[in-house]
Amino acid sequence: MSIAVNCSQLQSIARPVSFTVISPRCPVTTLDTDLSALRVVRRTQRAAAIVEFELVAPDGAPLPRHAPGAHLPVVAPNGMRRNYSIVNPPPAPDAGGPDQYLIAVKREADGVGRGGSASMVDELVEGSTLMVGKPVDGFPLVDDARALILIAGGIGITPILCMARTLLQRHASGECAALPFQLHYLARDAATAAYADEVAAMGTKTATGSQAQVHFDGGDPAAGLDLWPLLEAPRAGTHVYCCGPTGLMDAVRDMTGHWNPSTIHFESFGVGDATQFEPNQAFQVRLARAGDIIPVAVDESILEALRNHGHRVQSSCESGTCGTCRSVYLEGDVEHRDMVLAEEEKAEQLMVCVSRARGGELVLDL
Repeated sequence: MSIAVNCSQLQSIARPVSFTVISPRCPVTTLDTDLSALRVVRRTQRAAAIVEFELVAPDGAPLPRHAPGAHLPVVAPNGMRRNYSIVNPPPAPDAGGPDQYLIAVKREADGVGRGGSASMVDELVEGSTLMVGKPVDGFPLVDDARALILIAGGIGITPILCMARTLLQRHASGECAALPFQLHYLARDAATAAYADEVAAMGTKTATGSQAQVHFDGGDPAAGLDLWPLLEAPRAGTHVYCCGPTGLMDAVRDMTGHWNPSTIHFESFGVGDATQFEPNQAFQVRLARAGDIIPVAVDESILEALRNHGHRVQSSCESGTCGTCRSVYLEGDVEHRDMVLAEEEKAEQLMVCVSRARGGELVLDL
C-alpha cells in the first residue's frame, strides 16, 4: 500500500476527523474575565506568510506555565478570538513560569477566513498589547509513551516543534531519560515553511534515538511523502501526533485505522475547504429559554451574534475543531461546518462558532 501526501493539495480534502470532546453543551455565561494584557516585544518573519510574536508580561513577571502542545487563546486586534500554539518549550518543573510565550501566526489570504490572522500580522507591532487567556493543554503528550511519531503539515509545525524542543531539552538537562521520536515536517517549499532549518538541523541524534526530516513536495502530487511505511506496523508503546490541514490528518487517520485509537492524537487549525458549503444566508436565532430573538448577518457567526447581544458562550478554537461551544438546537435547518460531531449527533447539536442555518429561524436550547 502506498499513499503519498501532497502538501499543496491538503486543503482540498474535506472528510471529517474525529476528536475527543469534553463539553456536552454550550451554556450562556458571563463575559470572559480571565484575559490579561501581554506586550509584543519582538516580531520575527519565520516564513513568507508566517510571523512569530514574542509576548511578555508588561511588568516582566513570569507567565502561567504551559505544557508542550498547548495553545494560547488570544483576542486579535479586530476582536476575533483565536488560538495559537505556543512554540517555546516550558521551563523545567522547578523553574516556575516562563518569561515569554512564542506564537507563530500564518496570515491567511484576503477573503479566506474571517480576518483574525490578518489582523494579527498586519496590526501587531513591537510594543503592541495583546489580550490573552491562560494556556490550554488540549494536545498533551502522554506520560507512558515509549516512542513518538510526530507529523506536521505547514503551520501545524508549531505544537509539534514545541514537543520536539521539550523532549530534547528534558534529555539535555538530565530531567528524564531520552524519549525517541521521529519528526516529519511536510511543506510545499522552503519559502513557506517556518522553522524548517531548525527541524532539518535536528537530523539524527544518536544519543536520544531521535530523527527529524523536512519534506518539500514543490506542489507536485507525485513528490508527496509516502507515510505508509512509517505507519504500516503499529509498535507497542508508540504514539502518533499529527497537526496540520484536514487532508493530512485524514490521510494519517486512514493509515492508522489498525492502531489502538488511544495512541493516535490530532490537532487541527481549520475545517478544510469552505467551497464545499452553501453561500452564507442571513437568519435569526431564537433562544428557547431566554426568549430572545437574535439576527445573524451573512458575515457573522452565531457565536458572534450571541456575544453582540449580551450572551456569552463558552468557546475556544472558534474554528469548529474543539467542541467547546457545542449547543443543542430544537428547530431549524442546520448546515454543519464542524469537524467534531458524529452524524447521529447532528440531528440535535451544532457548533455555534462555524455552523449556520440555511435561512429562516434556528431555535437553540439556551
